[in-house]
Amino acid sequence: MNQYLLNGKLTAKPGHQEALAAILLQASELVASAKGCRLYVIGQNPDDPHSVYITEIWDSKEDHDQSLKVEGVRELITQAMPLLDGPPAKGQELELIGGAGI
Repeated sequence: MNQYLLNGKLTAKPGHQEALAAILLQASELVASAKGCRLYVIGQNPDDPHSVYITEIWDSKEDHDQSLKVEGVRELITQAMPLLDGPPAKGQELELIGGAGI
């Protein structure tokens, strides 16, 4: 299968989790039709009021990397950066084996 799976966690400054999640949801709309995008979902943990979680599945890492060039994505990244409590940590990159729904 060799699809690319990325799990990420972004930590927002106090009081900015909802705004950060809203920006990421906008990003999901932009990349939904990008080549190779299979999944781009945003989540939160009720026990962690400052973090937003992202799970992405792509046909390849190259498709993921190209999604950063989709019109409007860089602008959303620029909007999100001031909301973060420090630089974003590198997400966990995995090779997808399979599972329900894929």
